[in-house]
Amino acid sequence: MFRLKGKSIADLLTGFWVIAASAIVFLIPFFLVSALIFKSVPFISEHFTTETITGSNFKPFSGIFGFAPFILSSLYVTLISIIIAVPLCFFASIYVTYFEGKRFLAFIQPTLDILAGIPSVVYGIWGIIAIVPLVRDLAENIGINSTGYSLLAASVVLAVMIIPFIMNMMIEILRNIPPELNEVTLSLGATGWESVKKVILRKAMPGIISSVFLGLARAFGETMAVLMVAGSVIQIPDSVFSGAYPLPALIALNYSEMLSIPGYDSALMFAALLLLIIVLIFNLAAQFIVRYYEKKAA
Repeated sequence: MFRLKGKSIADLLTGFWVIAASAIVFLIPFFLVSALIFKSVPFISEHFTTETITGSNFKPFSGIFGFAPFILSSLYVTLISIIIAVPLCFFASIYVTYFEGKRFLAFIQPTLDILAGIPSVVYGIWGIIAIVPLVRDLAENIGINSTGYSLLAASVVLAVMIIPFIMNMMIEILRNIPPELNEVTLSLGATGWESVKKVILRKAMPGIISSVFLGLARAFGETMAVLMVAGSVIQIPDSVFSGAYPLPALIALNYSEMLSIPGYDSALMFAALLLLIIVLIFNLAAQFIVRYYEKKAA
């Protein structure tokens, strides 16, 4: 085989494709951010003020764009869903990994994979059929008038959607902890829970925190299921029974109408840029917290 300075043509081609693939991976985020910024510049130059972020009035036909209801709705839905999902995933992953045994784990992981693969629209339909009536009845029982399409309904549906994603990661993280750590702790007289609490979780905490923030980032960008049950009411939610209008729902519902309103396409691209910036902030916060716990566990 022909060789060039000790390297075959096959090696050179392999190296070329590795470099090309790596370059594409690094360039995709650059082009994504560049495209959003480019499309958002007309809106930013004409309409961007502090009221754009903090204002609650959103009237595109009048040229008024206040994104506070959408930003806060996204944050509220995401945080409530994380509050619901994370404790369930945390304790369930510990239980199936260290206390229940391999048979139950062999059953639960394929189940989680199936749940993770269900399309979001199916979760949305389930939310309309099951969760919205429950939320409506709950609101009526405590004297609150609500249609059921609300912040709470969207949060519950979103929590159910991200549970398989977060729990799968937590289980894998716990399974990758060297079993010798648990065995040595048990041999010293500790109980199973004491071993998990004082040794296993200390070692696994950076990975667990990463899984939570990855789930949070995924939840924040979820569109279809949340859109179907949140109510799509442009307001800052004052309770969990109020309607909500997250940023992804704004983009998905109004994208087809953007050409009929001057500057609306750029406003929606700015909304997508806001969504990307918030997710990046979540990821940076996750990196900071993970590094802190890695130093603490070292």
